[in-house]
Amino acid sequence: MSEVSVAVVGCGYWGKNLARNFQELGSLRQICDVDEYRPREIAAQYGITYTPDIDDVLANPEIRAVAIAAPAVRHYELARRAMMAGKDVFVEKPLALRVEHGQELVDLSHRLNRILMVGHILQYHPAVVELGRMIRTGGLGKIEYIYSSRLNWGKLRVEEDSLWSFAPHDISAIIGLLGESPISVSAHGAACLSHQISDITMSAFDFASGVKAHILVSWLNPYKEQKLVVIGERKMAVFDDAELQCKLVTYPHRIEWVDRRPVACKADREIVPIDNGEPLRLELQHFLSAVETRKRPRTDGENGLQVLRILDACERSMKSQGRSMSLTAHIEPYHIHPTAVIDDPCEIGDGTHVWHFSHVMAKSRLGRNCNLGQNVHIASGVTIGDNVKIQNNVSVYTGVCLEDDVFCGPSVVFTNVINPRSHVNRKNEYLPTLVKRGASLGANSTIVCGLTIGAHAFVAAGAVVTRDVPDYALVMGVPAKQTGWMCECGERLYVTSKPRPFSQIERGSRSGRSNVTCEACGVTYECSGSILKRTAEFPAVPEVVKFDGHMHAAQA
Repeated sequence: MSEVSVAVVGCGYWGKNLARNFQELGSLRQICDVDEYRPREIAAQYGITYTPDIDDVLANPEIRAVAIAAPAVRHYELARRAMMAGKDVFVEKPLALRVEHGQELVDLSHRLNRILMVGHILQYHPAVVELGRMIRTGGLGKIEYIYSSRLNWGKLRVEEDSLWSFAPHDISAIIGLLGESPISVSAHGAACLSHQISDITMSAFDFASGVKAHILVSWLNPYKEQKLVVIGERKMAVFDDAELQCKLVTYPHRIEWVDRRPVACKADREIVPIDNGEPLRLELQHFLSAVETRKRPRTDGENGLQVLRILDACERSMKSQGRSMSLTAHIEPYHIHPTAVIDDPCEIGDGTHVWHFSHVMAKSRLGRNCNLGQNVHIASGVTIGDNVKIQNNVSVYTGVCLEDDVFCGPSVVFTNVINPRSHVNRKNEYLPTLVKRGASLGANSTIVCGLTIGAHAFVAAGAVVTRDVPDYALVMGVPAKQTGWMCECGERLYVTSKPRPFSQIERGSRSGRSNVTCEACGVTYECSGSILKRTAEFPAVPEVVKFDGHMHAAQA
């Protein structure tokens, strides 16, 4: 029995199965559906509350997680609202109907630390789990080809075609089995009942490993068929979900060469034993465990987004008469949120993230693995090194240079003119500001232009810096004054000699030397007057910004 309280939103064709399993797992607390009769009946049967209003669910503090089985066109809206209300989310496939909406949901789950799991049920089916184990351990040999068919008579859809309705299951299963995404796809569709909705689709996939795959889906088939065939160089495996007993079998067929011609030699099938268990029950147990442990689920938001990108490429292929669509051409090595604005040309390093409503102007340079929070402005000509973290509501103006590993807390203020006037143009008077490697600027601190913040220095929250800050110095107050020293690891150092005020700094003074060792990380420093530096066995890291060819031109 789980302690996670769940509300099921949408109790129609599939939602009622979610409700049943969550009830049997001891987690169902509420049902939400605009169609009152059937959901009221289910709620009464399970002894839980019913509401037709999603706002009642989101406002209920007892509900920790929401399971969404509404029509696919509402997945994005409902999942977004649920996470914004502080709920973890299980959403049936597909994650959304637009790639940008799926990306937004994934980004939101990371920003709010919410569990986001997509209902790709085949990845929890015991037969598919066993098939994956066989592939990983080499039981089938080198995989050459995968073919999947998901055919049925009805249920007919009007808001999505058979590709979006049926294929997500098989796409998720195939990329899960192979551990890779296709590099290109092509697809054809047949619209028999309506010229806008494809009732039958055939999709082809090419993988970098050389594997090829096909998926055929239709709701206009006279019988039900759900098969996944994997062709390996040693064995072939068939997963037949319509079978009641032998759901997974292998065929050790072989090829013999006679007179230089291939001859197919048949062998008897081998039944593969699999664990018992309802796939949906196993899937929902996995979700509840993820909510409790905060561990990433197997089919998380990224997995759902991966499937969504493939579906989108298949749809674009169908609209262009089956033209092959690359899935690598538009994958950038960095992430830009859809609401952010990136002016061209600028340079953005691998692994960098630019979040909501931020603006990076032309001719600026961002290093690798940087993180720009919400509403960050990077002005033209700004240089930012690697691994720089800039929190929300920070404007980095022209003339500012941030070296590697710099941290800027929320609402840090930079300036670039000493005496600004609205009616006086002083662009030729900008004063440069240098923040050296590893320095940290606390929330709401102000850095007056024309200064240098030393390497690994620490500016306290709310401080107003009007003078250069030495390496490793801790400064605070208005105006900022040095009150101590900081280790590179971020812990305070306790030095016996008191640092001199800014006005008395004498570079190169050798009087009053003393050594201090950081209690947190063990690094030793030598303090000489107003200078702190690492001892000889710990040479200082060069204080330069490196752009080593890993930068990539951003697209506007």
